Amino acid sequence: MLLTSDVALVDGTVRHRFALRIEGGAIVAAGAREELARAGEPVTDLGRRAMLPGTVNAHNHSFQSLLRGFGDDLPFLEWRDKALYRFSPRLDTEGVYTGALFAFAEMALHGVTTVCDFFYLNNNGNDNARAVIAAARALGMRIVMARCFYDWDGAPAMYRESVADAHERFLGLHAEFAGARDVLVCPAPHSLHGASEEMIRAGADAAARVGTRWHIHLAEEKYQVDDARKVYGTTPLRAIEKMGLLSSDLVAVHGCWFDADERAMLAERGASLAYNPNSNMFLGDGVTDVVDLVARGARVALGTDGGCSNSRVSVFDEMRACALLQKVARTDGQAIDAETCFRMGTAWGGEVLGLPIGRLAVGQRADVSFVDLDDLSLWPWIEGQTLAKNIVYSLSPRAISDVFVEGEPIVRDRTLVRVSLDEVRERVRALTADWHRE
Repeated sequence: MLLTSDVALVDGTVRHRFALRIEGGAIVAAGAREELARAGEPVTDLGRRAMLPGTVNAHNHSFQSLLRGFGDDLPFLEWRDKALYRFSPRLDTEGVYTGALFAFAEMALHGVTTVCDFFYLNNNGNDNARAVIAAARALGMRIVMARCFYDWDGAPAMYRESVADAHERFLGLHAEFAGARDVLVCPAPHSLHGASEEMIRAGADAAARVGTRWHIHLAEEKYQVDDARKVYGTTPLRAIEKMGLLSSDLVAVHGCWFDADERAMLAERGASLAYNPNSNMFLGDGVTDVVDLVARGARVALGTDGGCSNSRVSVFDEMRACALLQKVARTDGQAIDAETCFRMGTAWGGEVLGLPIGRLAVGQRADVSFVDLDDLSLWPWIEGQTLAKNIVYSLSPRAISDVFVEGEPIVRDRTLVRVSLDEVRERVRALTADWHRE
């Protein structure tokens, strides 16, 4: 099957009448439609739309979309206690499924084709994680299930597990989905405050056993740096280094308070960062210096974080926020460009997650989004010059028209293909109807 449109953005270059040949969910040929066309081959031509790689959401907590609006404008610890810890323990497996369906449906409509869900409502098993995966599959999205390892005794009981249980349950879940093209299960020790050193080591060991990356929140808030100094005698990334765990399989999340030496360490060891600019602003966390990280050669991906610490789930939003936040933090309008931020939300997202996604190229999975070239947010159209800039700085969500994963449509003409929006709305309404009274 050929998938084509009038314009494509291919590795930062505008191409016309560009086409992808898709077989078995993979891109097996890419180039000018006239060169790829074969007699009798099915063709899906989207005409006056620009073909883009599907965006990659490198960090999210899907269930938190249900908490949107419940903890806004609060300090981090108040937000945690009044929204997160208050409502999340009420979610059973069906509620977890509803939250994931809600979050992922909105993401799909915003052009997200892959999401890494950092999931910690494990409730002494894997049923809730399976529900999140089922929600992604119902919509047709690709998911990285970052199954959390969490043992801090101050958290709700459903978050916590023993080290042995977390390790065993992770290995079981990973084996269950091994070989799936649309699901990757990887370990995610929560943080230095949410996971003991033994738990963090167990997560890193699990990643080494199955050959995946592992994810951990680090240095999001200033108090977390202070706590790390008290417990470990040093800063968060240095604590990971002291454990002997800082390597290319590490994906650090946030890193707002990494100092220059820590950023150098991250880059030198080949580790990656999942950067969440809107969430960091929403909670007043601080500003991660991604300009410095990129200059040092570190790979940086973009994530939206959870719905109650951002309220939006669009990676295009994160591209814009990344650019603007870095510019204002450095008081330098040229600190970072749109093209770099676009790569963070697409190709670099694939690299950070260890998946062949994020580029319109042979060997990549056929995850593709389309935007309407006639939408005013992409005008004025100046041949070959403005598309990448306008996608990052001015794109309106209404311009996102079609989304494909593994070459199959999950959004067509701004409408979900596999799940009714009415079903999503009704599920969320029924689940949360009484929450505002409490």
